Amino acid sequence: MTITLAIGVQAMARRNAIVRRLPAIEAIGSVSVICTDKTGTLTRNEMVVTVAQTVSGTFAIAGDGYAPEGAIKPAGDLGRLALAAALCNDARLHRKDGAWVVEGDPMEGALLAFAGKASGDQAAQRLDAIPFDSRHRFMAVLSEGESGRLIHVKGAPERVLRMCAGLDQAHWHNLADKLAKRGLRVLALAERSEQGDQIDPKALEGGLTFLGLVGLIDPPRPEAITAVAECRAAGIRVKMITGDHAGTAAAIGAQIGLANTNRVLTGADLDKLDDAQLALEVADVDIFARTSPEHKLRLVTALQAHGLSVAMTGDGVNDAPALKRADAGIAMGLKGSEAAKEAADLVLADDNFASIAAAVREGRTVYDNLKKVISWTLPTNAGESMVIVLALLLGLAMPVTAVQILWVNLITGITLGLALAFEPTETGTMARPPRARNAPILSGGLVWHVVLVATLFMAAVFGVFTYAIDKGYPLALAQTMAMNTLVVLEIFHLFFIRNIHSTSLTWAAARGTKFVWTVVITITTAQFAVTYIPPLQAVLGTIPVSLMDGLLIVAIGAAFFALIEIEKQIRLGLRI
Repeated sequence: MTITLAIGVQAMARRNAIVRRLPAIEAIGSVSVICTDKTGTLTRNEMVVTVAQTVSGTFAIAGDGYAPEGAIKPAGDLGRLALAAALCNDARLHRKDGAWVVEGDPMEGALLAFAGKASGDQAAQRLDAIPFDSRHRFMAVLSEGESGRLIHVKGAPERVLRMCAGLDQAHWHNLADKLAKRGLRVLALAERSEQGDQIDPKALEGGLTFLGLVGLIDPPRPEAITAVAECRAAGIRVKMITGDHAGTAAAIGAQIGLANTNRVLTGADLDKLDDAQLALEVADVDIFARTSPEHKLRLVTALQAHGLSVAMTGDGVNDAPALKRADAGIAMGLKGSEAAKEAADLVLADDNFASIAAAVREGRTVYDNLKKVISWTLPTNAGESMVIVLALLLGLAMPVTAVQILWVNLITGITLGLALAFEPTETGTMARPPRARNAPILSGGLVWHVVLVATLFMAAVFGVFTYAIDKGYPLALAQTMAMNTLVVLEIFHLFFIRNIHSTSLTWAAARGTKFVWTVVITITTAQFAVTYIPPLQAVLGTIPVSLMDGLLIVAIGAAFFALIEIEKQIRLGLRI
């Protein structure tokens, strides 16, 4: 089982999902809800300012990437707006290998590119700053330049507009909503003259002069759209949690294919709901906007109250409690904080939602393979045990000697059982609904399979043994035939158990994998050796088996395979 999990770790690492704790592989495979950030995870995180809205009108901003080059139509004076975008900013733009790249937040890099298009380089000395925080939702910078000492503020429109004086609030809120509904991320910028050396937060309230709005586009990742569709087909709900405007979140949610995009709950809405009300609301809402890390923790708890297994993404220090509480905490490897990575079960090396979907697929595959290992090991060992126990209870000669049982367990347990750990993903893995959060691995169906296979093992081995004794064969030959019957049955059971969710009567199932055929050929060679090579015969007490008796043993194995396959087809409701 540990080897199976370790193989899963390697497979996930190849898909950019780094597992920090082995049990997380099983957890990610069972998730029924994925709560994901938007920017950089569902979207490309390559932002470009495409529109600016000031009291003078609407301006279209051309240009690609972070290059500070592009036309502005119609021509107009955006100098003050551009100055605010450039100075209220912690990012840096520079050329690398002939292309413009950003150091820092991509959104702030897009603002720098816009400032370069509007008014060129802006030089000023920073004196003080209030960093952006999800609680107050704005950033403020005090700087001194050619225009004197100015405080520039940028942030969420609904927050910045409240800080401005002499403004038609309803009009600008309406304009911000229109931009957001186009899928744009909207920021408001404002300024204030200042004489001191520090920013007084209280003086900002109602003391700012509004400069305008900028709309930035961050297109969805094409692979994220495919991954969301794959998750929905697998019965997994995808919920987007973002700090963006509700309109922007709804527009992006529709583009990536979320189920419910007509209704958005904001952080303010969540604050009005108690835990019981939130648990009722959360199941039918897939988009949460203007949220804080504290809201993530409440959402995880509310979803788990429905018995759902929840995966939660995060990158900030304050996301750690939600990541720990989630059934599968997923941190961002590129932009994530160390605290988030420490709290998470998985780390995405590329911050891409498609890697989460791939991790779910690998997690389901690992769980299937664990179940296959158990479903193969328990029945075969139970069958071997029942053969010995029944012989002792009835006072019969042992169909298989102790050293032969030891040989069978060594040669098959190490090889056949291990082969199942390397099984690839079954067809239809991502078309099945997620298993229940409290589903036991030793289910009623598995218990029935153990009883059925163990009984058939016992009947086949005793049948071959009795046949050999009735034919007048020596006891050693009868035991040799019984031992080989055990091995053949276990090989056929291996091919059966490789497809626990579908029929095994397909070419792909029969073709197997290189690892399966390697171990089957190894075991077959080993059995021929102990059956026909004299020195090994002396060790295991075996006698050569005739061709006809050998074919009989193989035929019994095929009949055993047919019986358990028919039972599976009936149980799964498949047409034979």
